[in-house]
Amino acid sequence: MGQENNNLSKLITTCLQEYFKSLKGQKPASNLYDNIIQTVERPLIREILKLTKNNQRKAADILGMNRNTLRKKIIALELNDVNDSDTIHPLQKVS
Repeated sequence: MGQENNNLSKLITTCLQEYFKSLKGQKPASNLYDNIIQTVERPLIREILKLTKNNQRKAADILGMNRNTLRKKIIALELNDVNDSDTIHPLQKVS
C-alpha cells in the first residue's frame, strides 16, 4: 500500500505542477481546494464503480465511506449507470 500511495502522490504532484505552470504566474482561484476535490471526486467514484461492476457496497469499502454517503454522491454526480465506455482521458476537464 505504501508504494501505491507513493505512486499516486507522484502522479497528483505532476498534475498539480502542470496546472500551476498553465496559470503562467496567475494566482489560482481562492476556492482551489474545493475545485480540486470536486474535479477528482467524479472520476474517482466513476472508476471505482467500474472496477466493482457498479457494486456500491464494494465501492464504498474501497473508498472508505458509508454506502449511503456513496449513494448520495452517485446521485449528486449523476453517476447512476457507469459502464466501461465512460472512460475519460486523465487530463480531460470534467464539467
